[in-house]
Amino acid sequence: MADESNLSPVTADPETVTDVKIPTAKKPKSPRRQKAVAEPAQSKTAAKPRRYSGRERNEKLQLIETQVSEDKGTLKDAIKGAGISEQTYYQWKKTAKPVEQKAEKPVATGDEFADLVALEEENQRLRKLLAEKLRAENADLRKRLGLD
Repeated sequence: MADESNLSPVTADPETVTDVKIPTAKKPKSPRRQKAVAEPAQSKTAAKPRRYSGRERNEKLQLIETQVSEDKGTLKDAIKGAGISEQTYYQWKKTAKPVEQKAEKPVATGDEFADLVALEEENQRLRKLLAEKLRAENADLRKRLGLD
């Protein structure tokens, strides 16, 4: 086994030495071309987003819904025709829905209030009946297990 702590220089046999490539000088690069004269600066920023009022939003939503309901094309085509993105359409629709639902919510009248009171009383009666049954079953189970 070779001694790893031996730090003496390694001598190579002339027969085992292979041809070693000598690095050659790199080819010089050609100089860079001069850039063309700069054109007048045009802003490449995105257009400022358009803000629509609530009335404009509702008009566009109604326009899209009428186009789709009259089979004048697909929903995507109607949205594109209105000039908004699909994400905008769904966001507007989501925010418009709760307002419509709140407006359609009926106001409780006297008869409905009486019905509500009757339901509350029935609910209390049923709760008491259930509690009594559970107590009776619990007592019966305790007797069977001999815990009483």
